[in-house]
Amino acid sequence: MVAAQRLAGGVVGRKSQDGFYRYVDGKAQVPAEPPVPSVAEMPPVWVSTRAARRSELLQLLKDLGAKIETGQSPSVHALTIVAPLGFDVTTVAVVERLDPARTVGIDFLIEDAAVKRRVLATNPATRTDMRDAAHALFARDGKPVSVIRDSGGFVTQRVVASIVNIASDMCQQRVCSPADPETAVTLGLGYPLGPLAMGNRWGPTNILEVLFNMQTVYGDPRYRPSPWLRRRGAIGLSLLHEEE
Repeated sequence: MVAAQRLAGGVVGRKSQDGFYRYVDGKAQVPAEPPVPSVAEMPPVWVSTRAARRSELLQLLKDLGAKIETGQSPSVHALTIVAPLGFDVTTVAVVERLDPARTVGIDFLIEDAAVKRRVLATNPATRTDMRDAAHALFARDGKPVSVIRDSGGFVTQRVVASIVNIASDMCQQRVCSPADPETAVTLGLGYPLGPLAMGNRWGPTNILEVLFNMQTVYGDPRYRPSPWLRRRGAIGLSLLHEEE
Protein backbone atom coordinates (compact mmCIF):
# COMPACT_ATOMS: atom_id res chain seq x y z
CA MET A 1 0.00 0.00 0.00
CA VAL A 2 2.75 2.48 0.94
CA ALA A 3 4.73 1.66 -2.21
CA ALA A 4 1.63 2.07 -4.39
CA GLN A 5 0.89 5.49 -2.86
CA ARG A 6 4.44 6.67 -3.46
CA LEU A 7 4.38 5.42 -7.04
CA ALA A 8 1.08 7.23 -7.67
CA GLY A 9 2.59 10.42 -6.26
CA GLY A 10 5.71 10.16 -8.39
CA VAL A 11 7.91 9.67 -5.35
CA VAL A 12 10.04 6.94 -6.88
CA GLY A 13 13.45 7.27 -5.26
CA ARG A 14 16.62 8.32 -7.07
CA LYS A 15 14.77 9.26 -10.27
CA SER A 16 12.72 11.88 -8.42
CA GLN A 17 15.33 12.59 -5.73
CA ASP A 18 12.71 11.61 -3.18
CA GLY A 19 11.30 8.35 -1.87
CA PHE A 20 11.79 6.48 1.37
CA TYR A 21 14.90 8.70 1.53
CA ARG A 22 15.72 12.09 0.07
CA TYR A 23 18.63 12.08 -2.37
CA VAL A 24 21.36 14.65 -2.88
CA ASP A 25 23.74 14.07 -5.78
CA GLY A 26 22.36 10.55 -6.05
CA LYS A 27 23.12 9.70 -2.43
CA ALA A 28 20.42 8.77 0.07
CA GLN A 29 20.28 11.11 3.06
CA VAL A 30 20.11 8.63 5.90
CA PRO A 31 19.07 10.12 9.27
CA ALA A 32 21.79 10.17 11.91
CA GLU A 33 21.76 7.40 14.48
CA PRO A 34 19.94 8.67 17.60
CA PRO A 35 22.18 9.00 20.66
CA VAL A 36 22.30 6.18 23.17
CA PRO A 37 20.53 7.21 26.41
CA SER A 38 22.72 8.04 29.39
CA VAL A 39 21.78 5.84 32.35
CA ALA A 40 23.34 6.65 35.73
CA GLU A 41 22.54 3.32 37.38
CA MET A 42 21.66 0.20 35.41
CA PRO A 43 18.94 -1.96 37.00
CA PRO A 44 19.36 -5.72 37.38
CA VAL A 45 18.04 -7.75 34.46
CA TRP A 46 15.70 -10.74 34.47
CA VAL A 47 15.11 -12.80 31.32
CA SER A 48 11.87 -14.64 30.65
CA THR A 49 12.14 -18.41 30.93
CA ARG A 50 10.25 -18.62 27.62
CA ALA A 51 12.58 -16.30 25.71
CA ALA A 52 13.75 -17.41 22.27
CA ARG A 53 17.43 -18.43 22.26
CA ARG A 54 17.44 -17.85 26.01
CA SER A 55 20.90 -19.27 26.70
CA GLU A 56 22.39 -17.13 23.93
CA LEU A 57 20.53 -14.06 25.21
CA LEU A 58 21.81 -14.66 28.74
CA GLN A 59 25.37 -14.99 27.45
CA LEU A 60 25.01 -11.76 25.50
CA LEU A 61 23.81 -9.95 28.63
CA LYS A 62 26.75 -11.33 30.60
CA ASP A 63 29.13 -10.13 27.88
CA LEU A 64 27.50 -6.69 28.08
CA GLY A 65 28.11 -6.56 31.82
CA ALA A 66 24.51 -6.88 32.99
CA LYS A 67 23.69 -7.92 36.55
CA ILE A 68 21.41 -10.87 35.89
CA GLU A 69 18.72 -12.12 38.27
CA THR A 70 18.24 -15.89 38.29
CA GLY A 71 15.03 -16.27 40.29
CA GLN A 72 11.80 -17.75 38.95
CA SER A 73 10.35 -14.24 38.74
CA PRO A 74 11.88 -10.75 38.55
CA SER A 75 12.40 -8.55 41.58
CA VAL A 76 10.45 -5.29 41.83
CA HIS A 77 13.50 -3.38 40.57
CA ALA A 78 14.45 -5.57 37.60
CA LEU A 79 14.36 -4.69 33.92
CA THR A 80 12.41 -7.60 32.47
CA ILE A 81 13.48 -8.86 29.04
CA VAL A 82 11.26 -11.04 26.86
CA ALA A 83 12.09 -12.46 23.44
CA PRO A 84 8.84 -13.62 21.84
CA LEU A 85 8.34 -15.23 18.45
CA GLY A 86 5.33 -13.63 16.77
CA PHE A 87 3.65 -12.35 19.92
CA ASP A 88 3.81 -8.71 20.95
CA VAL A 89 5.34 -7.64 24.26
CA THR A 90 1.93 -6.80 25.75
CA THR A 91 0.62 -10.33 25.21
CA VAL A 92 3.75 -11.88 26.72
CA ALA A 93 3.58 -9.62 29.78
CA VAL A 94 -0.05 -10.59 30.36
CA VAL A 95 0.42 -14.34 29.78
CA GLU A 96 3.57 -14.53 31.93
CA ARG A 97 2.14 -12.17 34.59
CA LEU A 98 5.01 -9.71 34.29
CA ASP A 99 4.89 -6.03 35.22
CA PRO A 100 4.39 -4.35 31.82
CA ALA A 101 5.95 -1.12 33.11
CA ARG A 102 9.32 -2.87 33.40
CA THR A 103 9.04 -5.20 30.38
CA VAL A 104 10.93 -4.74 27.12
CA GLY A 105 11.15 -7.19 24.22
CA ILE A 106 14.05 -8.04 21.93
CA ASP A 107 13.91 -9.73 18.54
CA PHE A 108 15.95 -12.92 18.83
CA LEU A 109 14.71 -15.07 15.95
CA ILE A 110 18.14 -14.73 14.34
CA GLU A 111 21.29 -15.20 16.39
CA ASP A 112 22.89 -11.98 17.54
CA ALA A 113 26.16 -12.58 15.70
CA ALA A 114 24.29 -12.58 12.38
CA VAL A 115 22.48 -9.24 12.78
CA LYS A 116 23.87 -5.74 12.30
CA ARG A 117 21.28 -4.08 14.52
CA ARG A 118 19.40 -5.10 17.65
CA VAL A 119 15.69 -4.31 17.74
CA LEU A 120 13.87 -3.72 21.01
CA ALA A 121 10.13 -3.20 21.50
CA THR A 122 8.29 -1.51 24.33
CA ASN A 123 4.64 -1.98 25.25
CA PRO A 124 2.23 0.91 25.94
CA ALA A 125 3.02 0.81 29.68
CA THR A 126 6.84 0.53 29.54
CA ARG A 127 8.45 3.17 31.73
CA THR A 128 10.88 5.58 30.09
CA ASP A 129 13.69 4.66 32.49
CA MET A 130 13.34 0.97 31.66
CA ARG A 131 13.24 1.66 27.93
CA ASP A 132 16.38 3.80 28.19
CA ALA A 133 18.14 1.22 30.37
CA ALA A 134 17.46 -1.54 27.86
CA HIS A 135 18.63 0.67 24.98
CA ALA A 136 21.84 1.65 26.77
CA LEU A 137 22.56 -1.91 27.86
CA PHE A 138 22.18 -3.52 24.44
CA ALA A 139 24.25 -0.75 22.83
CA ARG A 140 27.22 -1.18 25.18
CA ASP A 141 29.35 -3.02 22.61
CA GLY A 142 28.71 -0.46 19.88
CA LYS A 143 26.08 -2.39 17.90
CA PRO A 144 23.23 -0.06 16.80
CA VAL A 145 19.92 -0.43 18.62
CA SER A 146 16.46 0.50 17.37
CA VAL A 147 13.55 0.82 19.80
CA ILE A 148 10.08 0.40 18.29
CA ARG A 149 6.60 0.46 19.75
CA ASP A 150 4.91 -2.85 20.46
CA SER A 151 4.61 -4.98 17.35
CA GLY A 152 3.78 -8.66 16.98
CA GLY A 153 6.68 -10.18 15.06
CA PHE A 154 8.84 -7.06 15.46
CA VAL A 155 10.14 -6.35 11.91
CA THR A 156 12.54 -9.13 10.93
CA GLN A 157 10.28 -11.93 12.16
CA ARG A 158 7.31 -10.65 10.21
CA VAL A 159 9.27 -10.15 7.00
CA VAL A 160 11.19 -13.44 7.11
CA ALA A 161 8.14 -15.51 8.09
CA SER A 162 6.03 -13.95 5.33
CA ILE A 163 8.70 -14.59 2.69
CA VAL A 164 9.09 -18.22 3.74
CA ASN A 165 5.31 -18.72 3.93
CA ILE A 166 4.62 -17.27 0.47
CA ALA A 167 7.30 -19.45 -1.12
CA SER A 168 5.90 -22.48 0.71
CA ASP A 169 2.41 -21.76 -0.63
CA MET A 170 3.78 -21.41 -4.15
CA CYS A 171 5.23 -24.91 -3.85
CA GLN A 172 2.07 -26.24 -2.20
CA GLN A 173 -0.01 -24.97 -5.13
CA ARG A 174 2.58 -26.31 -7.61
CA VAL A 175 3.20 -22.90 -9.08
CA CYS A 176 6.88 -23.86 -9.01
CA SER A 177 9.26 -26.50 -7.75
CA PRO A 178 11.08 -25.94 -4.42
CA ALA A 179 14.28 -25.18 -6.33
CA ASP A 180 12.72 -22.45 -8.49
CA PRO A 181 12.30 -19.67 -5.88
CA GLU A 182 15.80 -20.46 -4.59
CA THR A 183 17.28 -19.86 -8.03
CA ALA A 184 15.18 -16.74 -8.64
CA VAL A 185 16.06 -15.10 -5.32
CA THR A 186 19.77 -15.96 -5.18
CA LEU A 187 20.49 -15.15 -8.84
CA GLY A 188 17.84 -12.49 -9.50
CA LEU A 189 17.97 -10.58 -6.22
CA GLY A 190 21.44 -11.55 -5.06
CA TYR A 191 20.26 -12.87 -1.69
CA PRO A 192 22.63 -15.35 -0.01
CA LEU A 193 19.70 -17.68 0.65
CA GLY A 194 16.43 -18.37 -1.13
CA PRO A 195 13.16 -18.29 0.83
CA LEU A 196 12.92 -22.01 1.59
CA ALA A 197 16.59 -22.26 2.49
CA MET A 198 15.99 -19.23 4.70
CA GLY A 199 13.18 -21.13 6.41
CA ASN A 200 15.47 -24.11 6.96
CA ARG A 201 18.21 -21.81 8.28
CA TRP A 202 16.08 -20.13 10.94
CA GLY A 203 14.00 -23.23 11.67
CA PRO A 204 10.62 -24.22 10.19
CA THR A 205 9.16 -24.67 13.68
CA ASN A 206 10.30 -21.16 14.66
CA ILE A 207 8.77 -19.72 11.47
CA LEU A 208 5.55 -21.58 12.22
CA GLU A 209 5.48 -20.22 15.76
CA VAL A 210 5.94 -16.68 14.44
CA LEU A 211 3.07 -17.12 11.96
CA PHE A 212 0.66 -18.79 14.40
CA ASN A 213 1.30 -16.16 17.06
CA MET A 214 1.03 -13.21 14.66
CA GLN A 215 -2.27 -14.62 13.44
CA THR A 216 -3.42 -14.74 17.07
CA VAL A 217 -2.34 -11.13 17.71
CA TYR A 218 -3.74 -9.62 14.51
CA GLY A 219 -6.42 -12.06 13.38
CA ASP A 220 -5.13 -11.53 9.85
CA PRO A 221 -5.49 -14.44 7.36
CA ARG A 222 -2.28 -13.43 5.57
CA TYR A 223 -0.38 -15.08 8.43
CA ARG A 224 -2.09 -18.44 7.91
CA PRO A 225 0.76 -20.97 7.75
CA SER A 226 1.03 -22.80 4.44
CA PRO A 227 0.31 -26.55 4.60
CA TRP A 228 3.71 -27.07 2.92
CA LEU A 229 5.44 -25.31 5.81
CA ARG A 230 3.20 -26.77 8.52
CA ARG A 231 3.57 -30.40 7.43
CA ARG A 232 7.32 -30.27 6.88
CA GLY A 233 7.85 -28.42 10.13
CA ALA A 234 5.77 -31.01 12.02
CA ILE A 235 7.90 -33.96 10.87
CA GLY A 236 11.27 -32.19 10.75
CA LEU A 237 11.57 -32.33 6.96
CA SER A 238 13.49 -29.81 4.85
CA LEU A 239 11.30 -27.19 3.19
CA LEU A 240 13.19 -27.95 -0.01
CA HIS A 241 12.00 -31.57 0.02
CA GLU A 242 9.65 -32.40 -2.85
CA GLU A 243 7.37 -35.40 -2.67
CA GLU A 244 7.98 -38.08 -5.28
